[in-house]
Amino acid sequence: MKKLNVFLIIVIVFTSLSSFAQDKKMIRIGVTQIVSHQALDADQKGFENALSGSGFKEGVNVTYDRQNAQGDMNKANAIAQKFINEKVDLIHAIATPTTQAVVKITRNIPVVFSSITDPIDAGIVPKDSAPGKKTGTNVTGVSDRWPVFRQMEMYAKFVPKAKQWGTIYNAGEANSVVHIKEMREAAKKLGLELVEVTITDRSEVPKAVNSLVGKVQAVVISSDNTAISDFETIVKVCNEKKIALFAGDVDSVPKGAVAAYGLDYFLVGYSAGKKAVLALKGLKPGEIPWGPMEKFSLVINPGAAKLQGVTIPPDILTKADKVLK
Repeated sequence: MKKLNVFLIIVIVFTSLSSFAQDKKMIRIGVTQIVSHQALDADQKGFENALSGSGFKEGVNVTYDRQNAQGDMNKANAIAQKFINEKVDLIHAIATPTTQAVVKITRNIPVVFSSITDPIDAGIVPKDSAPGKKTGTNVTGVSDRWPVFRQMEMYAKFVPKAKQWGTIYNAGEANSVVHIKEMREAAKKLGLELVEVTITDRSEVPKAVNSLVGKVQAVVISSDNTAISDFETIVKVCNEKKIALFAGDVDSVPKGAVAAYGLDYFLVGYSAGKKAVLALKGLKPGEIPWGPMEKFSLVINPGAAKLQGVTIPPDILTKADKVLK
């Protein structure tokens, strides 16, 4: 009899646990990314790391539907509609174009954005919602606006003889338009000439970077997702032609830039992830202040400098937060 009772207790407990597991809600998070490159990929990893560290673990109580538009706005719009139709619990929108695609068609699903230069100008948050303020909508997130003048001023010290600087960007990207405007102003103040080449997709990057050969002594790439998606080609040409290459994000430095005074995009995503955690715990996104990342680091790649014929001033090396081996 005792054995039978023990057996029945085990069966009841097991059945109860099984029912609990079945009833336990699996949170569905849609991830929409405009294109794959080192900065945005790091953003996504940081976001998921923040959720995992707060108890929202993939395969346990969270599932991710990771989608990449591959630089195609039609795909970005289709991905956004897919998430709306499936009624996911939260959307992580990485970069300006994909976030714009999402916010224009939903007012109900929580949206957490990241890696957006100017959310106000892009129409993602209300015009009266300043950084550090609540949006009052279904949207919150993290901006990656860079200190463009400080960047250009720093980079010019690496190559003081360089007076013509080139840049490549997609004029259809709202974040790029903001940064290019600030780069023009910075170049003018520093007495530099900025040579601009516009592109519409990744396939145009090789032609664009080759068009700068013989016209510039240095190249700086902004937050342009189209250009960064083929950063390897830009590095290859700069190495071959001895053109100094600088980036705005530190994730591009190991890929071949001489230096970057910019953001760690893993931390951008991590910060956005922390906001997502608050939303998943019940706080409305509109009550979670959005804001910019404020920690910038100087990362230097001596190997890339050597390949591109750049001699790094000793005083700049001492200021670096990180020098790659």
